[in-house]
Order: sequence, then C-alpha cells, then structure tokens
Amino acid sequence: MNDEPLIRDVSDTARWVAAYRAQETERPDAAFRDPFARALAGERGERIAQAIAKSGDYSWPLIARTYLFDRYVTRLVKAGVDLVVNLAAGLDTRPYRMELPASLRWVEVDLPDILDYKESVLGDAKPVCAFERVRLDLTNEDARRGLFDRLGRSSQRAAILTEGLLIYLMPQAVGELAEDLTRPASFQHWVIDIANRAVVDMMTQQAGGATHMAGAPFLFAPAEGPAFFTAHGWSPAEVRTILKTAGKIGRLPIMMRPFALLPESDAPRGNMPWSAVCLLARSN
Repeated sequence: MNDEPLIRDVSDTARWVAAYRAQETERPDAAFRDPFARALAGERGERIAQAIAKSGDYSWPLIARTYLFDRYVTRLVKAGVDLVVNLAAGLDTRPYRMELPASLRWVEVDLPDILDYKESVLGDAKPVCAFERVRLDLTNEDARRGLFDRLGRSSQRAAILTEGLLIYLMPQAVGELAEDLTRPASFQHWVIDIANRAVVDMMTQQAGGATHMAGAPFLFAPAEGPAFFTAHGWSPAEVRTILKTAGKIGRLPIMMRPFALLPESDAPRGNMPWSAVCLLARSN
C-alpha cells in the first residue's frame, strides 16, 4: 500500500473533487450542497485532497466550477432543455441533489469502473428525474457517435456537460468530440470548463505530477480560449471566469481577492492566468 501512487488513474480525480464538494457542503454558507460527496470521496479522496493541499489551496477553483455548472444546469432546464447528457460524469450527483423537474431526462456517461463504484455507494438513493447511466469509453469514436445519435433522436432540445474532461484531451481530440456533438440537431447547448496555459502550468506544479503518473496529464489549454470551438461547430454564448465567480461566492484566498475586481474576461489575455466555465451554442 505504501508504494501505491497517490492517484492511481483518472477515476481517482473524481474522488479528489468529491472531497472538495464534501468540504463545501459542510460549510454553513455553502454555495451548494452535495449530501453524497463525503461517502463518494471515501478515504482515498480525502487523502488525495490533504496531500495536494500541502502544495497550495486547490479547492476554490473547483468549488467555483461546480457552482457555475449548477447555475447553468438550472438556467438551461428552466429555458426548456428536456435532456441533459453528462459526459465523463464521474462522481457527479446533480440528478440526485438538485431541484429538477421529474420530466427531465438525465443521461450520464463514463467508464464502467467509476459508475459501478458510484452505484455501490449511492445504494438505494433515487434521482429526482428520469435517469440513465451509460457505461462507455468516450475515446471509442464509433460507440460515442452511436450514443449521440440515439440520444439526439429522443430529444427536442438537449444540453451537454463536460465538467473536468477536456483538460485531459489533446486539442485534436477535443475538436473531434466537438464535431461529433454537432451530429444530432437537438444538441443545442454545451457547458465546458477551460483554462489557459498559465493555469495549466500552475495546476501541473500543484497536482500534475500525481495525475501524470496516473496516465492523466493536463493537456488542453488553447491560447484562443473559447474561440477554439468556433471552427468545430460551436460558438461561445456566455463566459464566466473562475476567478470572478470564486470572489463572488467568497472562496478566493485573501491574497487573490484584489484580482477579482478586474473586469470579466471572455478569453485569455497574454500570460495572465485565466480559466472559465463557458456556455457554448451550436453554430451550424
């Protein structure tokens, strides 16, 4: 056990993020609440979070990211989305913890091992909406296209979520995924998180060694920011930076709070660290 790596595979990063969701949930001023997070993180998730905390506070951007994805889900559902497809869903529990209409369909997709683990922990917990769990390797292009086509035919207006996924992909793979997501006409919106090279380099210094050894290095950091997706069928409709959001909800470290006073930026500027959650709309 002592020789086992801190992060064994990319699925362990989901346990790590769940530990931060648990910490946020237990705050009296929680920006969101996930009653399942502590159990899903487990001892390993707690250990990863504690080990990475020694190199710096990594929780606030992930809390801000979760908060923003929650807000976009709420808005999109209120605007008439009838299907949410969560790709690389990991240990996400939104269909269990958020206020969603029973008529909404929610489909989560990920590798069998992580979904089997989540099922075992959630036990008899029931989602609040119609729910489907799909075990699929998203690098299998034929399989994912078949899934997208099937889901697209069953929806009038769908939204896609990829929280914490794209950063692990090469730019070409991100472009191919984006184009596959334009195949169904009903796939109208896509919520992503994105960071520039300055942020990815900082992440690599803090946690990248552990994720790299687990075969999950941080890769995607397009210099043009959300504009990367315009060549692949998607247009940025709204951009919310992690820094400004963390300041808004009171999660920025003290030394970083003055930076939250800067104007919102919808794209990276020079070498300044920049990360955001973006709502994309199909452009073709």
